[in-house]
Amino acid sequence: MTAHCSTHAAPLSQIGRQSAAKTLKGIARAYAGKLSLTLSLVAAENILLLAYPLFAGFAVNAILRGDTTKAVWYAGVVLSFWLVGALRRSVDTRTFTRIYADLAVGVVVNERLQGQSTSASAARAVLAREFIDFFEKHLPIMATAIASLFGAAIMLVIIEPWIGVASLVVLMLCLGWLPRFARRNQTLHERLNDRLELEIGLVQRAGPRTLLRHYTVLSKLRIWLSDREASAYLFNGVVAAVLFGLAITLMASTPSIEAGHVYAVMTYLWTFVSSLDEAPVMVDQMARLGDIGKRVDPGLEGEAD
Repeated sequence: MTAHCSTHAAPLSQIGRQSAAKTLKGIARAYAGKLSLTLSLVAAENILLLAYPLFAGFAVNAILRGDTTKAVWYAGVVLSFWLVGALRRSVDTRTFTRIYADLAVGVVVNERLQGQSTSASAARAVLAREFIDFFEKHLPIMATAIASLFGAAIMLVIIEPWIGVASLVVLMLCLGWLPRFARRNQTLHERLNDRLELEIGLVQRAGPRTLLRHYTVLSKLRIWLSDREASAYLFNGVVAAVLFGLAITLMASTPSIEAGHVYAVMTYLWTFVSSLDEAPVMVDQMARLGDIGKRVDPGLEGEAD
């Protein structure tokens, strides 16, 4: 199989490609205006998201006091969140479909100039979509998760200091562990993408035994990646249980605590642990892009928005 595969595409170590960071910066420069609009809407969503538990806590206390006028303002906050979200989704589609069309053309042209095989060119044009998905899907998720992680932890420090400090300690420990997680995932994505680049050629020429071996290896690589994500998910679940146990214990021992305060603390804590759960997924996505950036050259030099 080794001899057969070598006729289709050079392995990663032999491909002189630019880094994922350089490609992402090139896209950001080439489409700065359009991306600024979408990212400003993402920022507005995050501000409203962080304000949500606080306004909800005020609404709970207002309801318990029978103050309907103040409580109903919460409905306005909810509506504004969905209005901004709907506008962002509408703008996103119009922006990123055009960017991907430009990017795919650049990839295919560059692959032809470098004499790459049709199978490798087609695979890399598909891989180029990952950079657009980063801006359209993953960057908003990352921005929301990061803002929620730090924002929720800071809000917890303000309204319930010991719970906030515990959340910050957990956050620092996780940030120290993530680089090792990313390196291992990038190695697995490298092996996976090496296989995918050969797939069209194998489908055209390889026999059943070679194809079975190819798809078996693909399955194992995807299972390994999935198992790593599942392990991280379980670890985050344990951390969440510990933090909620601490919060419940501390608040239960606080005399005359208000319902709105309890609601705000529990909501900010849930926001924190939910966002922490996104961290392995975000790191895995960046590991994928790190490998794809070594393969895909969209030829963005000199392009303008």
